[in-house]
Amino acid sequence: MLLSTLLITSLLGWARCQDSQSMTPEEKTVIRDQIVEMFDHAYGSYMKYAYPADELMPLSCRGRVRGQEPNRGDIDDSLGKFSLTLIDTLDTLVVLNKLDEFEDAVRKAMTDVRLDNDVVVSVFETNIRVLGGLLGAHVMADLLRQRGGRMQWYRDELLHMAKELGHRLLPAFNTTSGLPYPKVNLRYGVLNPLSRTGTESDTCTACAGTMILEFAALSRLSGDFIFEEHARKALDVLWQRRQKGSDLVGTVINIHNEEWVRRESGVGAGIDSYYEYLMKAYILLGDNLFLDRFNIHYSAIMKYISQPPLLLNVHMHNPTVSVRSWMDSLLAFFPGLQVLRGDLKPAIETHEMLYQVTKQHKFLPEAFTTEFRVHWGQHLLRPEFAESTYYLYKATGDPYYLRVGQSIVEKLNAYARVPCGFAAVQDVRTGTHEDRMDSFFLAEMFKYLYLLFTDKSQLPIDIDDYIFTTEAHLLPVSLSTTQPPCRGNNTETVPVAKEEDLFTHSCPSMETLFPNNPSFAKTIRDSYKYLTGVGRAFHPLPVREIDLPLHDNGMEPVEFLKSMGISLTPLNEVFAGHAAGLKEHKGVYRVKLVAEVSHTTEEDEVMPHVVQLISPPFLGRTVLTAGPAKFGLDLTKQEHGVKGSIVKASPYAACEPLDGAVDLKGHIALALRGECMFVAKARRLQEAGAIGVIFIDHREGSNSQDTPLFQMVGDGDSTEDITLPLVFLFSHEGAVLTAALEEHHNVDVLLLPKERQLGHGKTEKPLGMNIKLRLAEEGELEHGPATGPTLEFVLENQELFLKEEEEEEEEELRGPQQPRQGQFKGSKASDQTKQCSAHSSQSKNSDRRQDANP
Repeated sequence: MLLSTLLITSLLGWARCQDSQSMTPEEKTVIRDQIVEMFDHAYGSYMKYAYPADELMPLSCRGRVRGQEPNRGDIDDSLGKFSLTLIDTLDTLVVLNKLDEFEDAVRKAMTDVRLDNDVVVSVFETNIRVLGGLLGAHVMADLLRQRGGRMQWYRDELLHMAKELGHRLLPAFNTTSGLPYPKVNLRYGVLNPLSRTGTESDTCTACAGTMILEFAALSRLSGDFIFEEHARKALDVLWQRRQKGSDLVGTVINIHNEEWVRRESGVGAGIDSYYEYLMKAYILLGDNLFLDRFNIHYSAIMKYISQPPLLLNVHMHNPTVSVRSWMDSLLAFFPGLQVLRGDLKPAIETHEMLYQVTKQHKFLPEAFTTEFRVHWGQHLLRPEFAESTYYLYKATGDPYYLRVGQSIVEKLNAYARVPCGFAAVQDVRTGTHEDRMDSFFLAEMFKYLYLLFTDKSQLPIDIDDYIFTTEAHLLPVSLSTTQPPCRGNNTETVPVAKEEDLFTHSCPSMETLFPNNPSFAKTIRDSYKYLTGVGRAFHPLPVREIDLPLHDNGMEPVEFLKSMGISLTPLNEVFAGHAAGLKEHKGVYRVKLVAEVSHTTEEDEVMPHVVQLISPPFLGRTVLTAGPAKFGLDLTKQEHGVKGSIVKASPYAACEPLDGAVDLKGHIALALRGECMFVAKARRLQEAGAIGVIFIDHREGSNSQDTPLFQMVGDGDSTEDITLPLVFLFSHEGAVLTAALEEHHNVDVLLLPKERQLGHGKTEKPLGMNIKLRLAEEGELEHGPATGPTLEFVLENQELFLKEEEEEEEEELRGPQQPRQGQFKGSKASDQTKQCSAHSSQSKNSDRRQDANP
């Protein structure tokens, strides 16, 4: 009977838990309407304040036009003066059933958008945002035209624009390897003398490997197969250059000799959509070759990179070694890709980890550590977490993911909404905003959120007939059957992976994955519910002791354990009181080190540095707070810092061959952040003879007051060859420095730790005074106080006041009863015998003049 009662109670508890997560149709409708209102606010603000500019600046309430705003480095390579946000948003309008607005926006794109501007753009960004946006919009326009009623005037104009843009991107593929240049001039191509590009030698794996969906769709829809052929060739090269032992790829590759430049391998920034497009190319084109390649890569990812719930970067040639202790937010797309693969358990695990991080920091930071602390605090309103939430809900039907989506909506409204749209968060720790609203926010975020809360029957299209590109543009999966394949397909065939699983060549089945277990997702999530410590009271875990005689080993105990892959977490002393009763309890092991181990902080403390302007007219009075680097010359070990005059690098980003490198020799170089790694900039400037580098942030409005300092890090490879000092200024401090350079042309600075700056830490020696007192004769002061500095002691209410009088006229203006700003309350009358000095007054009024000499 007792067992039955317990069982019933457990089932009722489970049912209540499920009910608390469930969502009624009415609730979903309210949230869906809220999402539409948010979209209207964002899109309406862009059209009102920014169009035809590429993007909206939501804090300034104006459009961002390239060349009219301060250069942000490689971020601006997305902007081509082609109304980026409008084109990126077109098919979102259809998904949200805003068909009138869609028809109007298509007309605007046809009449206003030009694709032949003399501007250098990112091949990758232009492909996924603009070419993908035009193709997705054409597919929607064609569908509406075929249904009748709408778009009857449409004559494939968007497809013609897409083909024109495709031909403008093709010059980037003019390399011996077939890997594309990372940038192209829309008017002049790459190698033309007027192109202002073509000197780049490297590109990221995702940049070269994220072309196949858009280029293949363009070929199939237009009948011109040159696009698909080039995209396939680039994928072939990446596949051939994988590390054969690990089946992993690196992050950056040389486009000429096909050698890896950065051998760091993961699923986040730099690689992410390469893996995504292998899987989706199979779905879109029906070519088993892409699935075979994906499966081989996926097995390697799960073997080396996936450490549930974490996804850690490793070295492609030595994949058992993690190369960094942080993750970037772009990997949040990966659980969604795992859903497509059918591997739901790790998808649920990683997604839950990401959700816990958002609960801790409100949004996913741009990068966070394996201990879930902020590494880079920026949040650009990225949609990848919402994307994976949508996929998991579609796969599981678990209402838990509706609640996750609801939290995304609420946080966007609470922390990112501004009067003119939605603003990126400059730092999740402070909540400060950044004056940008990237086009992908409208293209992806609202699409995934709306679909999450909308039943298929409520949509104007059958969403299952389409595959999402990495920018969430819609391409019809029917392309593989209704359009001919690329002719002369010479794509290399690969052997099928040796180890296949249930879903190597089939779609996932919930019943096969988790038979008769409707709560499987909750069971998996519960293991990670309090991963970051948020929302949980501390409870000691069951422990068992193991003695490790590490004192006999020459290595430090903690490092020895780390080398074995064991991470240590300090245990509270309260464990000792419970240990005796838990000796036989199976649980978490406590490692008892037979050696003295000193505790260190969990993360390296960032020591503030400064850039101190020491030449006239500054003379050390202008001091700019700077961040240090983890490589290069260690300024903390330089007694007097490093001194030199500053010179601006040209090009400012210092990612390409330098103009006038001789001008940098013997000087401290200024370089803008962005376009390439800090390490690459430092090496290039060091080779030019610079004696130091000051990097300046390209993000508008960043400053050391609102944004925590960070240490610049290397690229995962050795940086021992870099021997010059490096510091980092946020844009506000950088503007002060560049303004000084523009005004005075010759500016000397000192780079050193903040604690050693000139004049720092020096206290003024107390100024002693000899005071002669005499009693005034009767009537002597009737004509007013004496002129010049005097000290007057006034007894009032048994308290002593000390005040300094400058001039007779000032005293008269102040009036006899009004206290002076410099006046302060001293000791009581009983303490009048205490020594009086100017130093005693300064302690209470720090801005009091110190040069008074009564």
